[in-house]
Amino acid sequence: MVAAASVVVVAGGVSGVISAAGEGRDVPEARPVASASPRPVPLPAGPSASPSVTVSASPSVEPKRSPSASTGARKERRAVPSARLYRHPASRVLDWVRAHPDDPRRAVIESRIADQPAAVWFADWSPDTVTARVRAVTSGGAAQGRVPVVVPYAIPGRDCGGHSEGGAPDLGAYDDWIDRFAAGLGGGEVVVILEPDSVAQADCLSAGQRERRFASLARAGRVLKEANPRARVYYDAGHSGWHTPAKQADLLRQAGAAAPASSDGVFSNVSNFHATADEIAYDRAVLDALGGTGLGAVIDTSRNGNGAPADGEWCDPAGRALGRAPTLTTGEARVDAYLWVKLPGESDGCKGAPGTFSPSYAYDLARGSSPVS
Repeated sequence: MVAAASVVVVAGGVSGVISAAGEGRDVPEARPVASASPRPVPLPAGPSASPSVTVSASPSVEPKRSPSASTGARKERRAVPSARLYRHPASRVLDWVRAHPDDPRRAVIESRIADQPAAVWFADWSPDTVTARVRAVTSGGAAQGRVPVVVPYAIPGRDCGGHSEGGAPDLGAYDDWIDRFAAGLGGGEVVVILEPDSVAQADCLSAGQRERRFASLARAGRVLKEANPRARVYYDAGHSGWHTPAKQADLLRQAGAAAPASSDGVFSNVSNFHATADEIAYDRAVLDALGGTGLGAVIDTSRNGNGAPADGEWCDPAGRALGRAPTLTTGEARVDAYLWVKLPGESDGCKGAPGTFSPSYAYDLARGSSPVS
């Protein structure tokens, strides 16, 4: 599925993540989880979105609604956290930088990728250690006065059985895992990217399975926000080349994303390449269709500097570039943050095993971009 320089790796609508894998310890170390790297799946024939080739790199949809946010929603929105984003001190890219002081690519990779804050993924179902590992990340951010981004990624049936299959054995176990995850959130500001692909990719489930998954996701949002009222929880909106805004909003509503008790809005483009402008328009259209008050969107800009490949390639495509730097101040109405959920340089499975760090790929992404600021 997707992910984040600082912590977990995955792919699908997501691809490539850094993860705070437990490995029997209570200290979170961001290490890629090779078995948890979702891959994009082909859209069904006759998709409801405008011409689309694959989940990960299809042309962006033209939202039918005006991209402007509704005045009422803007007035009722809570302020976005002003603190800077947190960079977790352990990741594959940081490991590489430390181990290769004389590599000529090191300075570019360090300054443009390793020094940037990114999401911390929790892609392994490890109920005995997850609370301590989440707490280590959130307390680390609080100690620095910065906002961590965490990604729970353990929903049963994950990635529809693709490369990132796995997760909890059933929804009962998942609910318990979420309870334990929430117990580590602390009381500081934190952004939660709740289960990438879990809503947009739900077409592979039966109607009954979808209903039960969405009920569990709605519960998860409530549990996370009850545990920490300062947590901002965002739900999976896929990306601008997948479902129409109306269809995605309908799915999100069923999953609890319109309810302020469980949701602060939606996220899109995780581990994808769609241009930021397309995602902004799409996310606003989804939010308009979703309804609710005070909802916003966050966008994964880690690798979308050159937009999606014209040929629909999704697996470590050439010619891509880093996108906008991670920030909680976008200057765009209803867009709460640009985040690096997917760690640039983590392979989708073509430059290396899914989730492994490829310095050549990272270097190409960094060179194809203006210096990140």
